Amino acid sequence: MFVTTSNPSRREPVRVAIVGTGAIARGSHLPALTALGSGQPLEVVAAVDVDADSVEAFCADAGIARPYTDLDRMLAEQRPDLVTLATPPRFHRDQTVAALRAGAWVWCEKPPCPSLEDFDAIEAEEGSGQNGPYASIVFQHRFGSGSRHVRKLLAGRAMGRPLVAHCQTTWYRDEAYYSVPWRGTWSSEGGGPAMGHGIHQMDLLLDLLGPWAEIRAMAGRLVHAVETEDVSTALIRFENGALATVVNSVLSPDELSRIRIDCERATVELTHLYGHRNADWRITPAPGVDSVEADAWRAFGPDVPSSHEAQLKGLLDDLRAGRRPRSSGADGRKSLELVTALYKAAFTGGTVRAGEIGPGDPYYAALHGDAPGWAPGRLGQPSEVLA
Repeated sequence: MFVTTSNPSRREPVRVAIVGTGAIARGSHLPALTALGSGQPLEVVAAVDVDADSVEAFCADAGIARPYTDLDRMLAEQRPDLVTLATPPRFHRDQTVAALRAGAWVWCEKPPCPSLEDFDAIEAEEGSGQNGPYASIVFQHRFGSGSRHVRKLLAGRAMGRPLVAHCQTTWYRDEAYYSVPWRGTWSSEGGGPAMGHGIHQMDLLLDLLGPWAEIRAMAGRLVHAVETEDVSTALIRFENGALATVVNSVLSPDELSRIRIDCERATVELTHLYGHRNADWRITPAPGVDSVEADAWRAFGPDVPSSHEAQLKGLLDDLRAGRRPRSSGADGRKSLELVTALYKAAFTGGTVRAGEIGPGDPYYAALHGDAPGWAPGRLGQPSEVLA
């Protein structure tokens, strides 16, 4: 029995299972669970991986009692309350559906799944009642004190209307990175840097600015011999009228993650790489803004870094309360929809509007949209597309 408004006193441990025991599980999921477990009832009861040696070593290192190589068996025997997925994207749909059907909530590493069709199939399996189970996507960059503070300022129009925005994920990945078999392919990874890298900053941009209205884009395969793109650019118009540029790249030796939003009365900018703290945000007031008001904008409060731990803490609170967590359902789908629209706009050369990609649209089933020069089996030098 979890804590609810009607039953605030009883606290039983949340039983958690980790699926996938590679780098992201070791470096992010397990440390977050360990940190949170020191302050609340929480128990990691099992781990799953198709590689028996990997899962056994993972469990031995972490002190987890039960290693499995079969997800269905683990779900049947352990009945976890929460399953965290740290597996390649092509497995996310089936693994999430299996966990939901077993009654477990799911916290799934990004990218969420390779297509909107997959996401909608997952959402159809979520619980219809008040208490879920629900599936949430790891979008940790929108969690933490800095993003929370700026989101509140923008929502309240404290700095005036947002007008111009820049969203930049310019990272560097070499040939060794793409030597991993599942990387750089549509079937395994779902997409290139727009999907697997830039989706974090794009998700944060949406969380700060609200719904988008239309997008134009270009994509290129300039260096790497992969199926997907290795760079993309886009222009986005938001429902509130703001205009944004987006760059996603794995060709940039000087690596940077950046969001800048110019409002009527101030510019707010975030510069970091893989995670941010309060000090990574900068607010520059326009001429004439009272210094006392500007200082209030810069009062971020106690520093809570963006992290897996920050997001997971909120999800565990939601699980115990039986309420839908952030980054699930429509709130989780919006970023995948924007990424899908970016690919459609880039590969067709047209403008894509929010809500237009649905069943029957080739981009609904796969991000490549079966486009010549991009789809598996139809590869070659992509024709130049102007947007």
